[in-house]
Amino acid sequence: MKQLRLDLGARSYDILIAPGLLKNAGALIKEAVSPSQVVVITHPTIRKLYGAALESSLKTAGFQAQWIEIPEGESSKSLEQAGAIFDSLFKMNCDRKSLLVALGGGVIGDITGFVAATWLRGVPFVQIPTTLLSQVDSSVGGKTAVNHPQGKNLIGAFYQPRRVIVDLDTLKTLPENEFKAGLAEVVKYGVIEDADFFEFLENNAEKILKQDPACLERIVETSCAVKALVVEKDETESSYRMILNYGHTIGHAVEALTHYTDYLHGEAVALGMVYAARLSNKLGKCSDEVPKRIEGLLDRLGLPVKLPKLDADAMIESMGHDKKAVANKIRFILVQKLGAVEITSDVPFDVLKSVLTD
Repeated sequence: MKQLRLDLGARSYDILIAPGLLKNAGALIKEAVSPSQVVVITHPTIRKLYGAALESSLKTAGFQAQWIEIPEGESSKSLEQAGAIFDSLFKMNCDRKSLLVALGGGVIGDITGFVAATWLRGVPFVQIPTTLLSQVDSSVGGKTAVNHPQGKNLIGAFYQPRRVIVDLDTLKTLPENEFKAGLAEVVKYGVIEDADFFEFLENNAEKILKQDPACLERIVETSCAVKALVVEKDETESSYRMILNYGHTIGHAVEALTHYTDYLHGEAVALGMVYAARLSNKLGKCSDEVPKRIEGLLDRLGLPVKLPKLDADAMIESMGHDKKAVANKIRFILVQKLGAVEITSDVPFDVLKSVLTD
């Protein structure tokens, strides 16, 4: 078992990575927290796949779990759905020592974390991510949120889990398109922080798509390690942590303008990374080779690399509502070279528009 530590003082926690961890989840949770009761929040499909194993593990550790199921899809990340969960927690008499367990992908992790941060002004929660995207990104770092009709993740809080338990075996049941979507966030870490890791991805793209066990462990561990490093430097995204949003400014606009239905989050981020790299090149920040390599790798991994037909002005307006925007200035993460990026809000709109329409 790989064990990474995210060091945030009193809010520090471990990220545990290995195949087969679900059968030991109860004991691993008990090491980190002593709850009055345990409530698992998940999707019906995920419960059918992993509910029995988790419930058995919790029971062995002395916990009698209660369950809350919510519909699948990004549309469940809403205040309305959070309110329904609050109603359930009230009926279950959940107190401040009740533990919430997020069993699922990014939607489950985000809304469970948001509910944990706000129910009774904060209750503990544990992440058990079951998708590649949530294992390498959203389960680590304490970003919790629900969406607003005007934008993604606009309502939320920074609230850290007590532990992250990554069972690599859950990837075996992940639909192919969701696995590929998770790879977008993996590529991101190579672009923003680790050029050697980017080269590893280029050299092993086919093995990764076949879910080679050694490659899977390497990409999940490296991704979590890079994210932990960034979060330790800037937990609440005052500046440096914004580099984790590479590809997300454009990606979130794509999601919003397609009503969160046409693209998985990772697919939209892949598009955002391609066009952010092109923008970087157009502004003279990086060589011609950089956007070519980024686009080439994403394409080999089966991810979209060409924007749909969206109005450029509408995209720019949507980007103006991004959480990172300050004083009506859109912040972009631009590439200097593979492994190094910069944060800027000085992007001329005419240059941005020309890249989006190219």
